[in-house]
Amino acid sequence: MILQNWWYTTLLNTKVDFQPPLRGRLAADVAVVGGGIAGLHAALHLVRAGRKVVLLERNICGGSSTGKSAGFLTPDSELELSQLVRRYGVENARKVWGIAEQGVKLIVDTIRTFNISCDLQPQDSLYVGIGASGAKAVAEEMESRAKVGLAATHYDQKSLPGINAGRGYTAAVRYGGTYGINAMLYAQELKETLLGLGVKIFESAEVTAINDHTITTHLGSVTADHIIVCIDKMPRDLHPIAEEVYHAQTFLSITEPLDDHDIDGLFPGPDKNLMCWDSFLIYSYYRLTGDRRLLLGGGSAVTTFLPKDITVANVINSVIADFKNRFPALAHIMFIQYWPGRIDTTKDLIPIVDFDPVQPHLQFVLGCVGLPWAAFCGYYAARRLLEPSFCHEYCNYLKIARRYFIPRWLQGVIGKTATFSINNAYSKYWQSDANGGHPNQHDAAPAMDKKTAMMKKT
Repeated sequence: MILQNWWYTTLLNTKVDFQPPLRGRLAADVAVVGGGIAGLHAALHLVRAGRKVVLLERNICGGSSTGKSAGFLTPDSELELSQLVRRYGVENARKVWGIAEQGVKLIVDTIRTFNISCDLQPQDSLYVGIGASGAKAVAEEMESRAKVGLAATHYDQKSLPGINAGRGYTAAVRYGGTYGINAMLYAQELKETLLGLGVKIFESAEVTAINDHTITTHLGSVTADHIIVCIDKMPRDLHPIAEEVYHAQTFLSITEPLDDHDIDGLFPGPDKNLMCWDSFLIYSYYRLTGDRRLLLGGGSAVTTFLPKDITVANVINSVIADFKNRFPALAHIMFIQYWPGRIDTTKDLIPIVDFDPVQPHLQFVLGCVGLPWAAFCGYYAARRLLEPSFCHEYCNYLKIARRYFIPRWLQGVIGKTATFSINNAYSKYWQSDANGGHPNQHDAAPAMDKKTAMMKKT
């Protein structure tokens, strides 16, 4: 296999142009830092509201987490609905699930409104359980969907092979209204749309400092009334809020195009439009692309939370070997490319969309696990900026200051890697808010360094 992101290859068939980096000084109503799906949707909502917008991206738009993703458009990301119900209660779980539901709708509506070509594939979500614990997890998911009022279809071990041929799967829950896309193409074509609407976009323009209302790059600067920061892998010297975000590392691979016989060996039923993931903590996930390639992703317990990128093929080779053991009819297929990616996350797997506690002109969108979450959070940040009196009920869930199992002060003692891995596991499997699902209790807001604290309030 070649170590190369397949989605970059697909850009060769487009006419999307690279935008040169920023040079000189600019002024804007709003500066958006980050050209992933969150930043692009923030810019879209702002420019359609008549604001003068500048967007800065250190790579190409979609070149980081967005363009390395599997393109799953489903409300289900790192937290199953049953885990949200345990954590927040039925009513509030429905609200939090609705964040990502709205994100799916935002992306699909944008594709259709602006005629974006990005391999949009209607694909039902299929969550498959492995072993007895997996069957139990599927049953809990079905029960939670019934409580929340969401439709779903249950498959037991006898009926499941009719739609998914995987060995060892014991049950599954299926629901619709979900899609797959080529997120890199989506980001690049949305970039072209934004340029046509008047947004000034600069690629290869890494932000080196944010001082009051001015953003600095190596070759220029932007001064704006408001700033929205939608970046991943934020360095600590850019802003101390970087301590609130970490990453989980995963790997993706893609095959040569499959023939009908191969696809039948994966999905034997008449409906091949499924996106699947399993019940393991470090789960595998897969779907078909529009050109009949199999996209497969996964990771390992050892490498998921490592602070540095792993680029060797050992982990993805293990994922592929396990997949082929589950689907022996596909043992002969060739995976041609693989690539790693780091997904930013918060300690409790829920994104941050909030204003800086010292500089209210500065807003952050961070830790969005999943494309729908990122799209909604970018839109939501833009709306909070446009409507100063607006604070929807989501504000409570997405604020910076939240309560965690391991508090912030202990992070400095045990380290960031351990803090995030333990908090993530606690949030996924054990957390149950004692205050009725409203996360109002919290640690103090993240400490600002001396330089930040001395900045002038606006």
